[in-house]
Amino acid sequence: MAVTLADVAARARVSAATVSRVLSGNYPVAESTRARVLRAVDELEYVVNGPASALAAATSDLVGVLVNDIADPFFGIIAGAVQSEMGAVAESGRHGEKLAVVCNTGGSPERELNYLTLLQRQRAAAVVLTGGAVEHPDHMAAVAAKASRLAASGTRVVLCGRPPIEDAVTLTFDNRGGARRLTEHLLTLGHRRIGYVAGPAERTTTRDRLDGHRAALAAAGLVEAADRLTVHGLYDRSSGYDATLELLRRDDALTAIVAANDTIALGVCAALRDQALRIPDDVSVAGFDDLPFSADAVPALTTVRLPLHEAGARAGRLALGREPQPPGGVAMVRSELMARASTAPPRRAG
Repeated sequence: MAVTLADVAARARVSAATVSRVLSGNYPVAESTRARVLRAVDELEYVVNGPASALAAATSDLVGVLVNDIADPFFGIIAGAVQSEMGAVAESGRHGEKLAVVCNTGGSPERELNYLTLLQRQRAAAVVLTGGAVEHPDHMAAVAAKASRLAASGTRVVLCGRPPIEDAVTLTFDNRGGARRLTEHLLTLGHRRIGYVAGPAERTTTRDRLDGHRAALAAAGLVEAADRLTVHGLYDRSSGYDATLELLRRDDALTAIVAANDTIALGVCAALRDQALRIPDDVSVAGFDDLPFSADAVPALTTVRLPLHEAGARAGRLALGREPQPPGGVAMVRSELMARASTAPPRRAG
């Protein structure tokens, strides 16, 4: 027997009207109540039908794009590229143009799951999930289950920068390989005391980039101090600043610092300048992603380039069904080392 709106209301301990308000999104509902309703919807696998099917049909042109932080250039570039593909269809005059809706999760696993539930309720034509995934078994299983339900209902699911899961087309980023080449670059220059500012420990992107960094250190026989010279934080400038002060406290003879992304690297540079240390004369600095400001930083930032716009555009085409799926449903987005003026051979005793 099909699950009804009344079943959801009973499970969530609210009225049927409240369930309807949450699903329509047109009325204010307390966040705790909203979360309870969405959890009941998910547990019962409720699908909008009957009189509500008109709403589903009216919103079938939606493409949901989930990002951690739209203010972060990494996510802004990808989301903008996905949306540009939606616009390209409309400008061509072809039928079937879609509306890209950016869903900002703020890095919250719960919010990510809630958005996936809402997009399923709205019968989204496609969903694009961007950036690293949270490495918690329960959350990963929940995302996989939602992807399966979305795919079963006809929604295309595309991952951009995430590990592959079933029922989704995946564009993976070469985070591990790029990080290894970056640290190898510093080792080739002669650096042996290298600090690392990592992102949040529970993110797949953090793990992959840190693994690549440590693989390069291991090949050079320098793993002993790796844990002591690694500091985790958020993917933002202030984390880079604070982590740099901590790294210098742990080892004031560091000759290089690798940041897990370019925004962190800005904070690293600011902290070094405030400590009267010159870049790269005293300490070399490297980042990751090659965001637009990286080449214009002073000195220009050595980093690893990920073709974010190209990856986002491809994800958009895959979401629209305008590009064939890669073999096995998975394609690797290659990275490229961009050696610039922020790295040089060490001049301090190390």
